[in-house]
Amino acid sequence: MAPTLRLYNTLTGAKDVLAPIDAGNVRMYACGPTVYDAAHIGNARPIIVFDLLFRLLRHLYGPAHVTYARNVTDVDDKINARAAERGITIRELTDGTLAQFHTDVRELGVLMPDEVNIAGQAPRFIEPRATDHIVEMVRMIEGLVAAGHAYVADGHVLFDVPSMPDYGQLSKRPLDEMEAGARVEVAPYKRSPLDFVLWKPSKPGEPSWPSPCGIAAPGRPGWHIECSAMSAKHLGQTFDIHAGGIDLIFPHHENEVAQSRCCFGTPVMANLWLHNGFLRVEGEKMSKSLGNFITIRDVLKDWPGEVARLTMLKTHYRQPIDWTVRGLEESGRMLERWYAAAGDAAPAAEVPEAVLAPLLDDLNTPASLAELHRLETPEALRAGAGLFGFLGQTRTAREQSRIAASGVDVAAVEALIAARRDARTAKDWAASDRARDALTAMGVSVKDNKDGTTVWTVTKPAAD
Repeated sequence: MAPTLRLYNTLTGAKDVLAPIDAGNVRMYACGPTVYDAAHIGNARPIIVFDLLFRLLRHLYGPAHVTYARNVTDVDDKINARAAERGITIRELTDGTLAQFHTDVRELGVLMPDEVNIAGQAPRFIEPRATDHIVEMVRMIEGLVAAGHAYVADGHVLFDVPSMPDYGQLSKRPLDEMEAGARVEVAPYKRSPLDFVLWKPSKPGEPSWPSPCGIAAPGRPGWHIECSAMSAKHLGQTFDIHAGGIDLIFPHHENEVAQSRCCFGTPVMANLWLHNGFLRVEGEKMSKSLGNFITIRDVLKDWPGEVARLTMLKTHYRQPIDWTVRGLEESGRMLERWYAAAGDAAPAAEVPEAVLAPLLDDLNTPASLAELHRLETPEALRAGAGLFGFLGQTRTAREQSRIAASGVDVAAVEALIAARRDARTAKDWAASDRARDALTAMGVSVKDNKDGTTVWTVTKPAAD
């Protein structure tokens, strides 16, 4: 039996025990990227946090008993506008943006479908694209209309929010209060100002598909119905965990709940709803106007992905995070200490209980990471850090990779180290200092051990 995992459930406002609907197939859905532009570091936070949860679930239940779906939104107003702005097709835009996203998150140590799925077996990591699920969306929309929860108006299909008396449970927004606070100026074809679009007409040049419910003109889906259709297809009408950023609670996740429950007649869409907190940059909200808008690619130009990943996980996922250069520097130092301590040891067979226990309490990563510093053997450290997606290489392999990437002339380094050693033996301190300065200029740091050997590491890329 798997250990008890408690997760903070937005739906109940409490830490609830994960009680899988089917222990043989724990199912989780997370809202993924809208592929109209390069993903920023705020987008990276849920990707990293819920990658860790996926890793933890695989550890607890076994890799063959966890299914993870993380969607891709590839039909959207922003996508249409950006493609038109660049003068390229929508598919060219979304394919290119998705490819860059995959490259970026892979560098962040995020598991990918090709690392998880096994040929000939049911996939355990699914990355559904919205445009591949139009049939499922149309089917849901027509089901909602037939059930009296949606209606056709002026070429649109809209969800009838007042038809669901307990709408607002997830976001804790009573229906009567939302109705009272709704803006007066709304589309004239709406029955209620709260009603939201399930399907809408496509404008010239936009992607389109045959419309549901007998609507003659072609159209395209609204945003919310996409996730309802994709999660239902791949995880079932009710599943275990739905995750995403805190900004998605309302209206996106609230509307997902409404569509799915009213279509399928289920009491819940997902049993547990997880939401990560906001991200700020150096104490300020990230925005292009402030000049502090940072993409994942920007970060990876200056910092290893492992450093960025650790920086994200040092703060509890539900708390706001302040993204700072100081925090990145601290993460870099932590990883250097761990690599040095773990050396070339193989991981222990079991993750240390001290590391695992905090993660079982709502993914308490700060407490779990603190325990990594207290581990007494390199084998235990490798096992504990491995659960987080850290220390993927041995110290020797990592150093060799860094040397190869730096372009440092290894023969020249060894020659300078030999010259420095000879100078120190002869007590020619000036010559010794010149050799060290030359090494430093090459981006190489040297350290003398007690037994007389000299260890060298690359500290920065070689100068051009």
